[in-house]
Amino acid sequence: MAGCRDIFCKKLHDYGAAWRILRPASVTDQIFIKANRIRSLETKGISLVGEGIYPEFQAIVNYGIVGLIQLELGYAETEDMDADHAMAYYDKYANTALELMLRKNHDYDEAWRSMRVSSYTDLILMKLNRTKQIEGNDGQTLISEGIDANYLDMINYSVFGLIKLAEQSDSTTLPTEKDDAAN
Repeated sequence: MAGCRDIFCKKLHDYGAAWRILRPASVTDQIFIKANRIRSLETKGISLVGEGIYPEFQAIVNYGIVGLIQLELGYAETEDMDADHAMAYYDKYANTALELMLRKNHDYDEAWRSMRVSSYTDLILMKLNRTKQIEGNDGQTLISEGIDANYLDMINYSVFGLIKLAEQSDSTTLPTEKDDAAN
């Protein structure tokens, strides 16, 4: 999460909070692009643009947090948030995701550690399809959790993927393109 936060902070410096104009459905579509690319790389085993799976999982974490912020605040017509406020919201939702992960890890006995990275990708894509369905129903559900719960699960599946990829690579470096293609 520290790596994801660092990327978010640096992009916030470069671009400001331009993401504030995104409606939640657009955030969902952006996460879909990232998850679909991960699945494509997992299937094809090679990237032609030189970026691997690891940065895409980081992007899903960050867009998931953006999605949660947008759900709380609504979208804006212009950039309306300074870096300090954006980072405070980032930390709030990163902590919310961590607290959920810890509760679920207790109940599920860290079953995620025995899963394949490709399963996290598939679960994220399933959560995206669920989210799109809920968005198509104007956010209303009869029995299911809402969009926010799906974003939190996507964040946590991505964190699991990042942990697994980091554990599979040399502990002194981030996973490389070659490492990504092997997973």
